[in-house]
Amino acid sequence: MVITVTECQTEQMRKDAYHVRFTVFVEEQQVPEEEEIDDLEEEAVHFTAYDEKTPVGAGRLRLIDKKGKAERMCVLPSYRKKGVGRQLMEWLEQRAKDEGAEKIVLNAQVQAKPFYQSINYEVTSGQFLDAGIPHVTMEKQL
Repeated sequence: MVITVTECQTEQMRKDAYHVRFTVFVEEQQVPEEEEIDDLEEEAVHFTAYDEKTPVGAGRLRLIDKKGKAERMCVLPSYRKKGVGRQLMEWLEQRAKDEGAEKIVLNAQVQAKPFYQSINYEVTSGQFLDAGIPHVTMEKQL
């Protein structure tokens, strides 16, 4: 398995990212479809992870006041714990650095907190619900 991560440059790449997001968030986690795609899509930089030509992971990055905000991070169930999420985050972090960001912030599902801690993110909030799922805010200095 050779995973490649790419910044979405075409409409098809964006559709691939949305497909992974729909599969994970709407089908697997029961997030309402109308909450999954939001009005911030156009201001975000989107990333897709591929196994050959098959999209297997996705995420987006927005830049806000010297901070990168990682959002909609997801990996298909059969590809979890295989380094896909780590590769996606490395790409997002590098892009944020390239844009002058000093830190990355994200809202992690509580079940994903150990993953983000393993790549040096620290919890900066108490637990809260987003789309009915427990989350915490985490951040990392770049």
